[in-house]
Amino acid sequence: MNLLLAVLAVFLILVGSELWWRKRITHGEFSRKFVHITVGSFVAFWPFFLSWNQIRLLSLGFLIVVGVSKYFRVFRAIHSVQRPTMGELYFALSVGLVTVITHDKWIYAASLLQMSLADGFAAVMGVRFGRQSYLVFSHRKSLVGTLTFFVTSLAILAAYTQAASVHLGAVFMIGAAALAALIENLGVAGLDNLLVPVVIALLLVKY
Repeated sequence: MNLLLAVLAVFLILVGSELWWRKRITHGEFSRKFVHITVGSFVAFWPFFLSWNQIRLLSLGFLIVVGVSKYFRVFRAIHSVQRPTMGELYFALSVGLVTVITHDKWIYAASLLQMSLADGFAAVMGVRFGRQSYLVFSHRKSLVGTLTFFVTSLAILAAYTQAASVHLGAVFMIGAAALAALIENLGVAGLDNLLVPVVIALLLVKY
């Protein structure tokens, strides 16, 4: 039952964002990030009501669904970005891959939230306020977006220490957040959607 409810919730979010996009209620990038933030944040807490095998199964299923959608342009709201990106596919892959790295529910949540919240808010703030920008491999990045990612990443790690009752040193958290922001900058074509959760999960497991 929980598995079906998880699938239904994601489907409703996708359909809702698609309807808003087609009615021109939201800008294409904001529609994508709405899905990115809501679905990603929901997925981050799957281990609290789904088994690890169920999450892996859903990851595989979403890989197929996103691939088909991307090819046939089914959910155009999440594929409306103009630059070449495989971010949706990479994120679907990271959902399952992180379960191989850890079976700690809070580490899983903190790792996935790095992309759903930190990356999502960074993109929104970058589009809205990113007047100062720079190029990374011919891809434009904003200073506001990068700073937003770093601050949000740091806040997630701080929240993780409270929720999981673990101690992460300030130097470790600042370094991890800075590394995540660096990977987000360098992971062009959406590769950061895979690398950031995986790297953060590995760091937290090894700490």
